[in-house]
Order: sequence, then structure tokens, then C-alpha cells
Amino acid sequence: MNIEWGGGNVYADIGVSDAEEMLLKAQLASRIAGMIQNKGLTQSQSAKLLGIPQPKLSLMLRGQFRGISEVKMLECLARLGRDIQIVIGPEHAGIGNIVVV
Repeated sequence: MNIEWGGGNVYADIGVSDAEEMLLKAQLASRIAGMIQNKGLTQSQSAKLLGIPQPKLSLMLRGQFRGISEVKMLECLARLGRDIQIVIGPEHAGIGNIVVV
């Protein structure tokens, strides 16, 4: 049996061209889904609160978020009661990282 270790981004591992963007969206969608569940909201209630059509919310929660921008997903988190902070860290050699904490 061969075991192949992933690199931490499943999208990059399978060769998706916009792997970093897709990972970020997956992390944001996961947070949105968790908050909706914790609040006990239905998809219809959530869609109304988030200002997006229920079918689009359903797609996002199932990992199909290509038509939803990161900014819209951040807006959703804010509408669910989260503060959003964007912090630009110190400069370092190489390409920086975008991380959802």
C-alpha cells in the first residue's frame, strides 16, 4: 500500500489552478456552516439573514462556492455576528500566506 502525504491544501494536491483561493473559500464556508448550525438556523432563515438566495447558500454549504466571492463570504460572517479583521503582517522573504484563524 502506498501512502501519499498531502501538502496541506487538497486543491493544490489535485492540481486546481486557483488552489489558494479555493482553500480560503472552503475555510470561510466551513466557518459559516458552523455558525449557522450553532445558531440553529434553517437554510431559509440563514439565506434571509445573509442576504443571499437560499439555493446559492445551499451550494456554498456543499462546497460549491465558485460563484461566491471571498468578500461576500466575509460579509456573511459579519451578518452572523462575527467581527472581521484583516491584519497585514510583517514583510518576509517569499510569498506570504492567507490564513483563516
